[in-house]
Amino acid sequence: VQLQASGGGLVHAGDSLRLSCVASGRSFSNYAAGWFRQAPGKEREFVAAINWSGGRRNYADSVKARFTISRDNEKNTVYLQMNSLKPEDTAVYVCAADQSPHRISDNVDEYEYWGRGTQVTVSS
Repeated sequence: VQLQASGGGLVHAGDSLRLSCVASGRSFSNYAAGWFRQAPGKEREFVAAINWSGGRRNYADSVKARFTISRDNEKNTVYLQMNSLKPEDTAVYVCAADQSPHRISDNVDEYEYWGRGTQVTVSS
């Protein structure tokens, strides 16, 4: 499966953005999905994950209550709604697919497919 993220941009602190990740090649409903981010000089970190149906979700503590992950399997798309953005949210955001559809992992090693990222920059 191929993944392509979009929706990033330059915003001010407190603003919102919605990222999209479109999958192609196979039905996305066969996979769990996750969002990760990587800031300059830092390791890739977990943001959010969702199982194949959307019924189970997992969030990093740093984004809980601000970010929401969702999916539309009819559109082969996973979303990340980001509210109340902070400068520390600045990073390249990448989506990933996990062949274990019921899992909502925060472990980068458990995702087999990765898309190109989209840059999110939050100014103070």
